[in-house]
Amino acid sequence: MDSQERSSEEAEGAKERGLVYVWKAGSCSVTPERLPGLSGKTVLQAALGSHHGVLLTEGGEVYSFGKLPWRPGPEECVTSPLLENTLLGHRMITVAAGSFHNGAVTESGAVYMWGDNSAGQCAVADQPCVPEPQLISICDSETSPLLAVRILQLACGEEHTLALSLSREIWAWGSGCQLGLITTTFPVTKPQKVEHLAGRVVLQIACGAYHSLALVQCLPVQEMKPIPERCNHCSQPLITMTDKEDHVIISDSHCCPLGVVLSDNQPEDHVFCPLSDTSEGKSVTAGQSEDCQKPPVEQQRLVGLESDGTSGLSSSDRQEDSGVSSSGNTLFSDKKEVKEYLIGLSENSLNESLNKNIPTEPEQPCQEEQLSACIPGPPGSSTSTLNSLVASCASAVGVRVAATYEAGALSLKKVMNFYGAPASEPGPQAGSRSPGPEALKDSREEQVRLESMQGKKSSSLVDIREEESEGGSRRLSLPGLLSQVSPRLLRKVGRAKMRTVALTPTYSGEADALLPSLRTEVWSWGKGKEGQLGHGDVLPRLQPLCVKSLDGKEVIHLSAGGHHSLALTAKSQVYSWGSNMSGQLGHLNSPTTVPRLTKVCGDGIWTAAAGLDYSLFLADEKDFQPGLYYCGQETSTEKNLNENSCTKSPVLLVACSKIGYISNVIAGGDNCLALVDKNVMGYIASLHELAATERRFYFKLSEIKSQVLRPLLGLDNLGNANTIQLLQEMASRFSKLCYLIGQHGASLTSFLHGVKEARSLAILKHSSLFLDSYTEYCTSVTNFLVMGGFMLLAKPAIDFLSKNQELLQKLSEKNEENLQLVEVLNALFFMPFGRLHDYARTLLKLATCFEVASPEYQKLQDSSSCYESLAVHLSRKMKEAEYTLGFWKTFPGKMTDSLRKPERRLICESSNRGLSLQHAGRFSVNWFILFNDALVHAQFSTHHIFPLSTLWVEALSEEAGNVNGLKITTPEEQFVLVSSTPQEKTKWLRAISQAVDQALRGTSDMILYGAGGNVPRQEPPIYRSAKYTFYKDPRFKDAVYDGRWLSGKPHGRGILKWADGRMYSGTFRAGLEDGYGEYRVPNKALNKEDHYVGYWKEGKMCGHGVYSYATGEVYEGCFQDNMRHGHGLLRSGKLTSSSPSMFIGQWIMDKKCGYGVFDDITRGEKYMGMWQDDLCQGNGVVVTQFGLYYEGAFSTNKMMGTGILLSEDDTVYEGEFSDNWTLSGKGTLTLPNGDCIEGLFSGEWGSGIKITGTYFKPSLYENEKDKPKALRKLGILAVAPDEKWKAVFEECWNQLGCESPGQGDRWKAWDNIAVALTTNRRQHKDSPELLSRSHTQTLESLEFIPQHIGAFTLEKYENIKKYLIKACDTPLHPLGKLVETLVAVYRMTYVGVGANRRLLQEAVREIKSYLKRIFQLVRFLFPDLPEEGSTIPFLATEPKGRRSFCSGKSDSRSESPEPGYVVTSFGLLLPVLLPRLYPPLFMLYALDNEREEDIYWECVLRLNKQTDMALLSFLGVQAKFWPGTVSILGESRKVSSNTKDACFASAVECLQQISTTFTPADKLKVIQQTFEEISQSVLETLQEDFLWSMDDLFPVFLYVVLRARIRNLGSEVHLIEDLMDPYLQHGEQGIMFTTLKACYYQIQHEKLT
Repeated sequence: MDSQERSSEEAEGAKERGLVYVWKAGSCSVTPERLPGLSGKTVLQAALGSHHGVLLTEGGEVYSFGKLPWRPGPEECVTSPLLENTLLGHRMITVAAGSFHNGAVTESGAVYMWGDNSAGQCAVADQPCVPEPQLISICDSETSPLLAVRILQLACGEEHTLALSLSREIWAWGSGCQLGLITTTFPVTKPQKVEHLAGRVVLQIACGAYHSLALVQCLPVQEMKPIPERCNHCSQPLITMTDKEDHVIISDSHCCPLGVVLSDNQPEDHVFCPLSDTSEGKSVTAGQSEDCQKPPVEQQRLVGLESDGTSGLSSSDRQEDSGVSSSGNTLFSDKKEVKEYLIGLSENSLNESLNKNIPTEPEQPCQEEQLSACIPGPPGSSTSTLNSLVASCASAVGVRVAATYEAGALSLKKVMNFYGAPASEPGPQAGSRSPGPEALKDSREEQVRLESMQGKKSSSLVDIREEESEGGSRRLSLPGLLSQVSPRLLRKVGRAKMRTVALTPTYSGEADALLPSLRTEVWSWGKGKEGQLGHGDVLPRLQPLCVKSLDGKEVIHLSAGGHHSLALTAKSQVYSWGSNMSGQLGHLNSPTTVPRLTKVCGDGIWTAAAGLDYSLFLADEKDFQPGLYYCGQETSTEKNLNENSCTKSPVLLVACSKIGYISNVIAGGDNCLALVDKNVMGYIASLHELAATERRFYFKLSEIKSQVLRPLLGLDNLGNANTIQLLQEMASRFSKLCYLIGQHGASLTSFLHGVKEARSLAILKHSSLFLDSYTEYCTSVTNFLVMGGFMLLAKPAIDFLSKNQELLQKLSEKNEENLQLVEVLNALFFMPFGRLHDYARTLLKLATCFEVASPEYQKLQDSSSCYESLAVHLSRKMKEAEYTLGFWKTFPGKMTDSLRKPERRLICESSNRGLSLQHAGRFSVNWFILFNDALVHAQFSTHHIFPLSTLWVEALSEEAGNVNGLKITTPEEQFVLVSSTPQEKTKWLRAISQAVDQALRGTSDMILYGAGGNVPRQEPPIYRSAKYTFYKDPRFKDAVYDGRWLSGKPHGRGILKWADGRMYSGTFRAGLEDGYGEYRVPNKALNKEDHYVGYWKEGKMCGHGVYSYATGEVYEGCFQDNMRHGHGLLRSGKLTSSSPSMFIGQWIMDKKCGYGVFDDITRGEKYMGMWQDDLCQGNGVVVTQFGLYYEGAFSTNKMMGTGILLSEDDTVYEGEFSDNWTLSGKGTLTLPNGDCIEGLFSGEWGSGIKITGTYFKPSLYENEKDKPKALRKLGILAVAPDEKWKAVFEECWNQLGCESPGQGDRWKAWDNIAVALTTNRRQHKDSPELLSRSHTQTLESLEFIPQHIGAFTLEKYENIKKYLIKACDTPLHPLGKLVETLVAVYRMTYVGVGANRRLLQEAVREIKSYLKRIFQLVRFLFPDLPEEGSTIPFLATEPKGRRSFCSGKSDSRSESPEPGYVVTSFGLLLPVLLPRLYPPLFMLYALDNEREEDIYWECVLRLNKQTDMALLSFLGVQAKFWPGTVSILGESRKVSSNTKDACFASAVECLQQISTTFTPADKLKVIQQTFEEISQSVLETLQEDFLWSMDDLFPVFLYVVLRARIRNLGSEVHLIEDLMDPYLQHGEQGIMFTTLKACYYQIQHEKLT
């Protein structure tokens, strides 16, 4: 390299990468030369054709060199690479080269092709050669609109090209069967999808000269589709069943003729089975099969030869799940033994049936071959149990089952696998078989050896799911078989073998997504003349076919040469197959039609490249510098070209080791190429070291997994189920870790092929995967250790382990003599943790290659300390486990069993007498043991466990004489521990505090990565969350509490569940339910539950709540001491049930007591009155749905004493009653017409009454047509309004903190209001849907209390009014709650049956009573508010005098002595209350005035038929007041004789609004406005000032009232009259109201002439 170039390289520092060295293939003594003309360019990837090559640089540019015949111009060899200018401007990410053509892929996934196109391999039609790179369109025709397919990778062969798309599908073009397309017309110039692999995830593709390979991810188990019944291509049945002489023979080795080319020299009657992996693809002719035993023996011999070749590697390969599977069906794996056994059982019949069943047509595979294919089973005892099972089946059920067993093996085998047949060691026992011909016995041993090396192990150790996936649904085709085998037999076979652990790891989806998958299959297709497809034959295949013998081999990379193929596995081994003419397979075994291991001397191969007739391997050497090995053609000298010899085994190319660190090798036709990195600052060396050590580490873990873990799991008597479970857990976590390491090794290999940016290292990017896997494995292995697992293992494993002493010592790297088995096992299973230190060291080494300030340095540094701290943390964990194990060895045995748990670790214990119980007896033994989850107090024979999460510890102060005392508090105990010395006290206090803190945080297994592991310890919190089961508290015994705690007592939110099913969920205070909570009590008899939601106090229901009983009753109201007490509503039954009823009123100690309303819906009666002890007692009113009304005295639920009874037609009885509706004693009966009878009455109302008395007819004597006097005095015998609903008001006063109304501190009351609002808000915060936005705003505005300092003004009055309106808007405010309750009780009383006109006066009195009592509350809160009827003076600025309506003088408000605003409860509270009570109240008015209103309405309707003028003159309105013009729809018109509804229209409209208002004050305002509107229109007509006199005004107003057509005018009038402010009666509004009233009566009595 010239000086200038060198200096520029050094300036770039890390640019000493991607150097290209090239040499001629075909010799072992080579001198690689640097390719000239690439100064300063880092080459990332290269590809070689027969005589040329393409390079891809870091900038995404493509260069070509060598012989480029497709370029225009003279053909010459280009030594210095040429830039492909056509591709400038596109960033290329990968290149590929076929024999004479090339391809490149851009960042966006577009493909460019150029070079020879004679076979369409450049996807350009009708053009023999493509000189410049040309864009190829690859479109998926299945999508509409057509979408361009994005490509990730290209592979080129001699005459074909394959592309791998982003969606992991293969597209092909070119010529030949190696395309894998369903077509015979070549060339294919439009890229087509290889449908056969559609839907599978293809990881990589490779092209040989005339064959193709694909690396495909295994299917996830659940995606296995049911196996179809017929072949997709030739529609032959896939499974044939032949029933001959009671033998059912099932065959599933169907062979599809597509893909099998029968050449002339093959006999027509040959039978091929490409699916079967018989070692050399042997096919049996019909003639051969006459002797049933011969073929297997031949086969076994061949197998023997083969396995000798591989025996050197058998140890490394044996760990794989062994067994070659037939047709991908592991479950048929016992056919071999079955065969032996069946021959012994019934030789003749079987042979007969076999011979008869051999078909001669080539499509049908012969049964014989299927039976005799060397299919392994789990060697050893499991098979013999299986066979003995068959024997017993046969004797039990008869020969038929035994013969059927050939097919049934699968189902039985599945059952057996499920029960877990152990895999014993291969070899010795194999000879002691069940009966069978001797000849087979010998060959069996070879077979066992073969099994241990190939395919899958068909024992329980394979994940059952995996077996299912392979067997598909075929197993299920013989349900009859299992039913014939008695379940007892099956149980016998499976007893004590409940082990189904999967050693094929549970692949974590996460790791599989981030790192290369190891669960792969190899598929091949194309020409197979040299065996390069690996199916054991030399046939071509038109479609991809899976190379079964590579299943489970964890292939991670494929390479295809001229006529041979290489597969690199995660264990750094290479399988090779195909042509071995030049020794290019790296081994001399034959046949070469199935994959065999190559023999490379290096430490582990990590890159393999297949050339035209040679192979290159990159392997790790001792110093981590890669060594390059060559095998293939060996040309001695240029002249003697004929004397070609080939390498016996791969040879190390020494010259290549001197050029630097080789990161990749590429093999082509006559050239080889290596990409080399110089080791600047040790960066490259560290990367190679990391990769090499990781691959070796994986190899070792795999060895341990297969050589130690598998056999161990297969052993019998491994102790109790618990230990076995722990062992299985450890095994599966070990497998998971092992798999992750394998993936990491593979990812490091591809990392070395790439850009090598430190930040994209997997241990940096996905560090959590590694940290978690190591932590999980550590947890399970230490748990196993603590339970004495390794000691237990040592016994049953002793003979297995003693046989393999060297192996174990090699694996555990322990070389001392006389090692204990336990120690060896310990060393083996704790070995993986050492790797964490290696990671940390290597990352630190890499960090030193960067500037300290750079982000890479920081990241590497952090990760390094992360792994280091995890290593320290895990070693601490192991020490803890060993300490705990030591403790259990010395601990008295009886307690060990109950206390020893896998996760439990010892922290400290008081066997040194360092700690004793205060006030303990002299001879008592108290031993305290602190574990990481509990404090155990052990005595002679008993012990008590205190969980740490509910344990509080505090040091006692010295002065109380408690020297060195520690106070321990638990939920149900409290005791003092006394330590011998202050140091001892400090030690225990610290240990317990730390342990409690860790138990609460649950961080014992987690560490803060990178925090160095030394987290500063703090005192555990006094207030905490924990779960606890009570064991002696009488009220909570056996209940489980989960929630917040404070110093040993439940405090805060929590859930308490009792053993009998009761449950409380809510807040606690000091150990008792207190606050808001929900409580459920199951009712066993009704199979439902009682359910309470509400407030609690000191463990009892107290306050407001809703209790739903299992019987269907619901009580909503107040509680005290678990009893209904205060105001409440009880609903019984639904409307459909037997006795629906409703009670609302006062309760005392669970009984109805005081005033209450009871609605008996069934009988249609409503009682409103006094109660005592759940009975009606005292005064009351009853109304019925038939219109009867009773008011009077009750005693024990009956009408008893004096009372008044009214019927619907106004018949009245006043007098004595003895029972419900039963008259008895003195009384007066008044008839509707006024006649009355006085005397003694007896009998039930409505069913004949006996009377002894006097009859009066008053109308004969007096003209008093008064109402009967009884009606006048209704309500005298009812409950006084002020006595009603006392409990409701008391509750409100109590909420304000007053003992009795008006007694209490006002500021305390305001505090209570604030508290109520905030707690309610907080409670609703959990469920925001309860609070609307306006509601929230109301609550916020209620937080301001209206000011009342200084003189009381109208403004302050308005503020109070506003405050009250808001307060009553939300039930969270005590006043709002009161109003809400009052509205509820009012509606309950006066709706339904209670809508009885007789109750009107009662209803009005009740409203007045509410007003009075609420006014008292308001005055208590706002003491400045003047009392009822006082006046608030107006301010000095007197408003302008308004013209008085009638007198014309300026109005000086003469009606009140001094001007001002009168304060009344009506004015202040009716606006709040009346709108809510209006519907029931107005209904009562309407019912009461029904008769009058009907007369009035009839009159209104009749008079309204007249035109305006007619009506005005009829009513006697003076003509001067008649409007001359009226405005109709905005235009002025003259009033003519037929104008209707136009005069005084605005006044009429105004009056109609009376029905839309609620309060009397508002209604009076409407009337006043109406008068003003009338005056206004008259003024317009007269055009002069005038004064109204009543005589003039009345007719006009009468006209307006008639035209307003108000239906319920009578009700409106009476409502105003009853509820208007008393002081208004003599004012202006009062006079106007009187006018309206007069109009109403006038209309009723109008003489319509």
